[in-house]
Amino acid sequence: MKPLDALQATLGHRFDDPARLTEALTHASADAKRSNERLEFLGDRVLGLVVAEELIRRFPGLEEGELAVRLNALVRKETCARVAQDTGIDTHIILAPGERQTGGVAKKAVLGDACEAIIAALYLDGGLPAARHFILTAWKNDFDASAGVGRDPKTELQEWAQSRSDLGRALPVYRVTHSSGPAHAPHFVVAVSVGTAGTAEGEGGSKREAERNAAAALLATLKGPA
Repeated sequence: MKPLDALQATLGHRFDDPARLTEALTHASADAKRSNERLEFLGDRVLGLVVAEELIRRFPGLEEGELAVRLNALVRKETCARVAQDTGIDTHIILAPGERQTGGVAKKAVLGDACEAIIAALYLDGGLPAARHFILTAWKNDFDASAGVGRDPKTELQEWAQSRSDLGRALPVYRVTHSSGPAHAPHFVVAVSVGTAGTAEGEGGSKREAERNAAAALLATLKGPA
C-alpha cells in the first residue's frame, strides 16, 4: 500500500492528480514555493460554503444570527485542527525538521491549515461533491452537536449592554489579563466589563474562546439564578 492510500480512503476520494494531495500536506517550512497556503485560502471558502448550505438544510427555522453562531463554531481553526487529528491528516503533514522538532505538527494553525488545504485539493480534484462528502462525514458529530448550540454569549452581552440606558448603553470592554503557554498551546485569561455593571473573567486556548467564556460568566452574574 502506498503511503497516502490510507489517507485517501479516509477522505473518501482517490486523487486523479496525487500531486494536489501532496501540496495540501506541505507546510511552508518544508517548501515555501509549493506550500499549502494557497490551497488553505481556497479550502476555507469551500468549507464555509458547505457548512452554510448544511446549516440552512438542517435548521430551516433559525434566523441569520443564530446560523452565524453555529457556522463560526464549525469553521474555526480549532475545529479544523481537531478534524485533522481525528482523520489522520496530521500524521502526513510535511514539515521541515526544525518545525517538527519544535512541535509544529501539534500547532492548531498548522493542523487547521492542512485540513482546509485538503478540502481545497478535494474540490479541485473531484469537484464540490468530493469536498462536501468529506466535510459532511468528518464534521458529522459537530453538526449534530450544533443543534444544541445557544446564542453567542458575546452577542448576547452586547445586546444586554446596549439595552441599558442607565449604563449609557456602554459596549462591553475586553482585555487580556494573562497569557501563557507555548505557541502551539497558548492559554489566555480575559476580563470583560460593562460600565459599572460588573466584571468577569474567562479562560481559553485562544483570545476569542476566553472572551466568550468571560462574556458567559458576566451574563450569569448579571442575570442571577435561573
